[in-house]
Amino acid sequence: MDIDDERPELKAAEQAARRWLAGRTTRDIPATATWTEVLRAVGGPFPATGRPPVEVVERLVAAVEPGLMAIDSPRFYGWVMGGALPAALASDWLVSAWDQNAGMRDATPGVVAVEDAAARWILEALGLPAGAGVGFVTGATMANATCLASARDAVLAAVGWDQASQGMAGAPRVRVLVGAERHGSIDLVMRYLGLGAPEAVAADEQGRLIPAELIRALTAGSGPTIICAQAGNIHSGAFDPFEEIVAIAHAHHAWVHIDGAFGLWAAATPRLARLTAGQPGADSWTTDAHKTLNTPYDCGIAIVRDPAALRRSFGQHAAYLLHSETPDPHETVPEMSRRARGVPVWAALATLGAQGLAGLVDGLADAAAGLAAGLGAIEGVEVLNEVVYTQVTIAVGDDATTEVVLARLLAEGLIRPSASQWQGRSVIRFSVSNHATDEAAVVATVAAVARAVEAAQQERPPA
Repeated sequence: MDIDDERPELKAAEQAARRWLAGRTTRDIPATATWTEVLRAVGGPFPATGRPPVEVVERLVAAVEPGLMAIDSPRFYGWVMGGALPAALASDWLVSAWDQNAGMRDATPGVVAVEDAAARWILEALGLPAGAGVGFVTGATMANATCLASARDAVLAAVGWDQASQGMAGAPRVRVLVGAERHGSIDLVMRYLGLGAPEAVAADEQGRLIPAELIRALTAGSGPTIICAQAGNIHSGAFDPFEEIVAIAHAHHAWVHIDGAFGLWAAATPRLARLTAGQPGADSWTTDAHKTLNTPYDCGIAIVRDPAALRRSFGQHAAYLLHSETPDPHETVPEMSRRARGVPVWAALATLGAQGLAGLVDGLADAAAGLAAGLGAIEGVEVLNEVVYTQVTIAVGDDATTEVVLARLLAEGLIRPSASQWQGRSVIRFSVSNHATDEAAVVATVAAVARAVEAAQQERPPA
């Protein structure tokens, strides 16, 4: 029997996916339906009887598509969200069809082996220690949580406190030092882990942690300490000076964690690797595959130099579980049950190879440089950051004008940057993360901003 006849719901889903993907380069960015409208279409009372699967899929598509944002567009620059490489997307479909729990290697060896291969390739591509532990989680926030839980437990163990058996009540205070311009997920993770607010260390004008200020902060206190550095500032794309930070931290017996949600991948290209000098000397690292690597949502990656530290924090043994001679994946992440997120990572890396990965990262940086040059040539537009990687942050005169320009861009819908506040100003931020963002997308983006700036300037009342 033909699969179209046997599983019409799969055919309906495939056709809807193909239509969506075909419109990637031409579609406007915003959703055309509101949350209320979509809820009205899919909600109502819980039905007493079900409907055939193909009808459910068709209803879902009809209701939801108008409420989708075109995150996969090459002109989407909001919130550092990448697109999806074809093989990564296709393999993600397979992961759902296979429906494997990737927690125990002897139970589901097929997907676990692929994830193990992906983990080795990640370490090799990023120049990180070959024996490091790697865990696949939902995103950079949970990757930070995973790494910093291991860091917390390790620095407490070094002063004789076993968090696993003694908990956090009464534990020595763990100092967490962070750059003043760290990502907000670090503060969130501190709450998850019961560590309280981190201590901010001054940063320079591009958001880079200042080593001299780190020394001052370290010498002003004592006790078990974690230092969080950053690979890729969300506004400037700047990288902290890792060589200095690692040397200073380790001289003070502190753990160094690098939050590299989108920036860690700069190490994969010879042209940009200078940005990550000293990165391999840290103790843990975080990145997001669904940002720079362009896998589908979701896949964060937690990397810890000492794999035993991961297992001490997340290892679990029970009679009903299988126990492999090689540690199981569930011993490296907070989840005991999860989908095989590492399979699309393997597919993306297998498609690219080392040269293709370097080309992907270089291409994103080139597009950002092209944007900066084009936007900077528009009268009234200031490019506020040193464009060293994939971030471009602009302002247009005063805050009010900047906000009007952004509102016009969002209303037109052709491009999608994001609003933010940086250095005390309202700004518009372009995060270049999609492999499909090419020269044509850059030209269209610059033209859209020029239109919005001209319109905003015409709206301003005479002085």
